[in-house]
Parts: sequence; structure tokens; C-alpha cells
Amino acid sequence: MTRHALLGLLLALPLSAAPAAAPAADAPVLPGTVVGVVDGDTADIRLQSGMIRVRLHAVDAPERDQPHGAASKQALSKLVYGKQVNVEPVEQDRYDRQVARLWLGDLDVNAEMVRQGAAWVYRRYAEDPAYCTYEKAARDLRRGLWALPRDQRAAPWEWRQRKALRRAFTDYDVESVEACVARLGR
Repeated sequence: MTRHALLGLLLALPLSAAPAAAPAADAPVLPGTVVGVVDGDTADIRLQSGMIRVRLHAVDAPERDQPHGAASKQALSKLVYGKQVNVEPVEQDRYDRQVARLWLGDLDVNAEMVRQGAAWVYRRYAEDPAYCTYEKAARDLRRGLWALPRDQRAAPWEWRQRKALRRAFTDYDVESVEACVARLGR
């Protein structure tokens, strides 16, 4: 499929379309209500058993002090704040957050954040190649953070290490879907 045909196909899909299938029937799912949004990839959710902090799996949103950080938080808030969601746990992180996929009905919230250009595919932890396709489409369409000038677009994992890196940020503008997929889980 040519790049233009793929882009045309992605343009035909509404932003609110479910970018991925709902969790499998046998997947553990925790229903809850989003009562707070910390940033573009972290939310506080009230479950029947109590409060948990959830870090969205496979995505990384701009940091609060990073360009587009506030807009990313606002995008997640608009999607889920005050709404009933299903939490599909993946693991517990070192900060005692539940790393999970969030579902709003059949909508994969994590993927939707990437589609809107409000988050990056977190290549180190992502497994679903479709996320790379969503990011590439957001880049091509200059959605969200991809509309920023190039010098203001740094991957959050590099932004957090900017003092240690002592080099220019990686330019992901020309990364192909195949190159993104090849880096998943590394």
C-alpha cells in the first residue's frame, strides 16, 4: 500500500473511531471512574476497591515542563475525566502506579492519545505495531505535538535525560512505520 493510500485510509477514519479492538473477554479488567488527570499519560481512577494511579501503557506524553505538556494533559482530560473506564492492567511500575491500557467503551484511550498527536509511541514498552501507524499518521497530518516547530519536539524519554544526553534530540520526523515497529520493546 502506498504512503498516500495509507494516509487516505487513516484520514477516512474519524478520530473517535476505535483504533484497536476492545480487551479480550478473558483479559482482567477493572472498571472505575477517572477522578483526576496528572498529565498526558497518567490518571487517577476510583475503583470499587479504592483509588489507583494509572500510567498509560505503550505511550509517553510530553512532560509538564515540555512544549505541548499542558495540551497533552488537556487532551487526556477531555477524553476520560469524570468518565467510566475499564483498566486493563499490564504491570506495576517502580512508582507503584498500575501500568495499563485504558478503555472508554471500545476506544483504546492509549492509542487515541497517539492518534491525536498528544503522546508518542513509547518504543521501549510498546508491542502493538498499529501504534506506530497512528503516530506516523499524526506526524504526517501535523496533529497535536507534531504541529510544533521541530526544535520544540523532543521525545519525552529524551527530554527527561536532556542533561545526560548532551546531544541533539533524535529527529523522528522521517521515521517510517517499519523503523518504529523494529524498535518496539527495545
